[in-house]
Amino acid sequence: MVKTIDFQTDPTRYRHWRVDYEGDVAHLFMDVDESGGLFEGYELKLNSYDLGVDIELADVVQRMRFEHPEVKVVVMQSGKERVFCAGANIRMLGGAAHAHKVNFCKFTNETRNTFEAAGAESGQYYICAVKGACAGGGYELALACDHIILADDSSSSVALPEVPLLAVLPGTGGLTRVTDKRKVRRDLADVFCAVEEGVKGKRAKDWRLVDDVVPNTKFAETVAERAKEFAAKSKRPSDAKGITLTPLDRNFTDDGSITYSAVEVEIDREKRSARLTVHGPDGAPPASVEALREEGAATWMLRTARELDDAILHLRNNEMEIGVIVFRTQGDAAQVAAHEAFLLANRDNWLANEILLYWKRVLKRVDLTSRSLVALIEPGSCYAGPLAELAFAADRSYMAEGEFEGDNRPVATLTLTEGNFGPYPMSNDLTRLETRFLGEPESVEAAGAKLGQALEADEASELGLVTFAFDDIDWEDEVRIYLEERASFSPDALTAMEANLRFAGPETMETRIFGRLTAWQNWVFQRPNAVGENGALQRYGTGLRGEFDMKRV
Repeated sequence: MVKTIDFQTDPTRYRHWRVDYEGDVAHLFMDVDESGGLFEGYELKLNSYDLGVDIELADVVQRMRFEHPEVKVVVMQSGKERVFCAGANIRMLGGAAHAHKVNFCKFTNETRNTFEAAGAESGQYYICAVKGACAGGGYELALACDHIILADDSSSSVALPEVPLLAVLPGTGGLTRVTDKRKVRRDLADVFCAVEEGVKGKRAKDWRLVDDVVPNTKFAETVAERAKEFAAKSKRPSDAKGITLTPLDRNFTDDGSITYSAVEVEIDREKRSARLTVHGPDGAPPASVEALREEGAATWMLRTARELDDAILHLRNNEMEIGVIVFRTQGDAAQVAAHEAFLLANRDNWLANEILLYWKRVLKRVDLTSRSLVALIEPGSCYAGPLAELAFAADRSYMAEGEFEGDNRPVATLTLTEGNFGPYPMSNDLTRLETRFLGEPESVEAAGAKLGQALEADEASELGLVTFAFDDIDWEDEVRIYLEERASFSPDALTAMEANLRFAGPETMETRIFGRLTAWQNWVFQRPNAVGENGALQRYGTGLRGEFDMKRV
């Protein structure tokens, strides 16, 4: 039986991380339980990690944002002697299915992106204090931090040894962050990535691989000094009280469908599709930022973001044959817009800002999901603000035109808000509307002129906001034909096609990381040089080198 991967956890269940809080500084220790692998068949030695370790890290990072607003600096360090982190567990990679390897790399990238952006977005900076070997994914953890301090001793080094050692690539953005973020000269980066033992001491700093190289006698003192410096430039409130991210209200049925408080997922295995319905709020937004904090995790915008995030991760990792995600919404669009408007009006409040940033991350997760995405804008739907972003994230959108016979729900509408013009950019740093209308700024302006209006199908179609509009005579047949057609295409070709089409416009470090993951790592992970019977991943630790087909492709 295939194990279901659960992305929900909490500090009482952590096996691999611990946090010590010291005023505005949090000390985050990576102390991996060797016997705590997500699956059987490998041990997590030398602080190596699998998806289970990263699920906990993602939870730590999320809770740091919401439960500990007083924290301005997070110092990431090892809880073990003489090793920082050996990276992704090799036995796990060697034995995992291809899809699991790629989804693992994608999730770890998204987690690193979250704490990498925490300083600029929330004033919560990450410092990496490296003692011992810091290799592969371990160095990628460091690369995502704002500052790297390396101990100057005989055992401490940084390395990206995947190419010479394993015949694969750093899967969580390592090569891209080395060149694009740390600005390492490309010839020196070539040397760095071709040596198994990595780089130590002064050379590591001279090559810009780290920021500080410090002898052990001054290491703790320097870490404390840097933490103080970063804390001083943070605008995060020192006296704010956090909220508790309570467990999700979530129920699974025998057929794999899921019911949350505001989100439903219906699985149709015959059609290889999942209908994901988001329900709008039942009432008005909080009356004040004090009321928002009192509502905490129960407030509609935060609760819905958490549930949507969990649903997307579940579909990605546990429903591999579900090829199409059908987005639906039901509720009052005006209430959705009001809840979002309250947060936008109070962005100077740390909690309101964090909820909006969470929606930004969840919507990016939707963009990066390798499934065909379609939005159905039906009678009674509430596509406004952040929910309208789901329609713009979709590969296609179908909108119901006019009244449907026998359906007493309000006619389908689409409502644009201030939120559709800035707060939720894609990985390319453009809004979804700017990406949709690339090269047509006048179309974005025309849409902006309709801010706050409940647009019916004819007007939404004229503005280019939907792909097709159909009346009740054609609706069911057109949607059915699309779903049947999509299910008949090669999932490999669709993944490649969708990944190419979704991110029009300028490249950023983030789009390069995910684009290279999709193209290069997807390819390398299937090559016999890496995963074949005599490939490097399979022979690692046996004393034998991998046997390579030496043809360049």
